[in-house]
Formats: sequence, structure tokens, C-alpha cells
Amino acid sequence: MSLALLSATGLALSVLLARPSHRYRSVTSPARTVVGRPDGPGRLRRHRATASLLCGLPAAVWLDPSVAWVVGPALAAGGFWLLGRVEPVASRRAREQAEAELPQVVLLLGLVLRTGSGLGDALDAVSRALPGPASTALVAARAELLVGVPPTRVWAALAARPGLGPLGRALERAERSGAPVADQVRRLADDLHAERRSVVEDRARAVGVRAALPLGLCLLPAFLLLGIVPVVVTTLGALSW
Repeated sequence: MSLALLSATGLALSVLLARPSHRYRSVTSPARTVVGRPDGPGRLRRHRATASLLCGLPAAVWLDPSVAWVVGPALAAGGFWLLGRVEPVASRRAREQAEAELPQVVLLLGLVLRTGSGLGDALDAVSRALPGPASTALVAARAELLVGVPPTRVWAALAARPGLGPLGRALERAERSGAPVADQVRRLADDLHAERRSVVEDRARAVGVRAALPLGLCLLPAFLLLGIVPVVVTTLGALSW
């Protein structure tokens, strides 16, 4: 009886705590989702009410009923909260891809702006040349600019997008300060290039450090056979006489 009651309690608590969780929405409106952006909550989030209920069931099995009434719902609520913080695999991949694409997107955007094209046309050209998560966000931003959304609002929301923060902040600074957009984008491209080069150099140094131990283990048998074993054999031979 206690197991059934605890299950019902955990399920009710999970339902009460359940709220739609969409990490990727329109860059300006929290109520409108832009087509092409990862908005699915993932399997864990879709079923986290059931999964959190299962987190509370062990308390009913192994604990005294008087304690299980407290521990079971607490475990269910904790499981529900933890599962809600798990980033879906599709969202994580999209974020990582956007971060990887950002230097190329910014570089191409700066080159197009130097030709004298407007920002809207430059965004359109970049999105066509480099399709991907980063370009999808630029397409959405351009569409919102065309319908009259204030640019500062568009760029501020773009800055909050995972992986696209530097570009959004640069465009927002240019809009607020009146500085040429091409100059801001060019400086950002230089910064991203320097940062990427630093990351590559750090990874190269880390590879050398990680390779030291396996290389030492590979050379250890040869060192023992060529350096230690002859000395030991010679010493034992001399002692036997």
C-alpha cells in the first residue's frame, strides 16, 4: 500500500513541477520558436516525470514507510530537477557546431561588409555560403530586422545564443556606439583567430605531455634489456667466481 501511495505522490509532484523547457527560442521573442533551431527537449526531458518517479521508488522498497514518505518525494523532486538540467545531445551538438563555425562566419561576414554591402545583405550572403547552426541564427536575425524589430534587441538576444555570444555582442556594440559594423566584425575576426590559434597550440602541448608516459613505457623494456640486464648478469657472473 505504501508503495502505491508513494508512487502516486511522486508522480503528482513531478507533474506539478513540470514546465516546458525550450532552450532555443526566437532571438527576440520567448514565445516564438524559430524554424530550424534545436527546440526539442530530448528523450530524458520528455520522460523526466516518469524517470523522476522511478528515482523515488527505491525509498519505498528499502526504507521504513515512515521515512519513505519524506525521502521518496525528495528523491523524485531531485531527479526531476537534475534531468531538467541535462543538455540534450542534439542541442549540445548544435552548440558545439555553432562555436566551431563562428570564426569562419565572422571572417566571411567581415569580407562581405568590406565590399560595401549592407548588414542585412551580408547576413544573407553568409548564411547561403556557410549553412549550419550559426547561419540559421543569422537568417532568423535578418528576418526579424526586416519586420522592424529593433536592432539592439535582436543583437542582444543573439548574444545570449550558445556559441554566438561574441558576434552578438560585437554587433550590439556597433549599433549602440554608432561605430562602423565592418570594423567591429574585423576586430572580432582577429580576436577569434588569435583565440583559436592559442587553443590549437595548447592542445599540441597537451599532446606532448600525454605522450610522454606511453613513450616512456615503450622505451622501458629496451632500457632494461640493454642497460640493466647486462650489468646484473655481469655482476652475478663475477660473484659466482
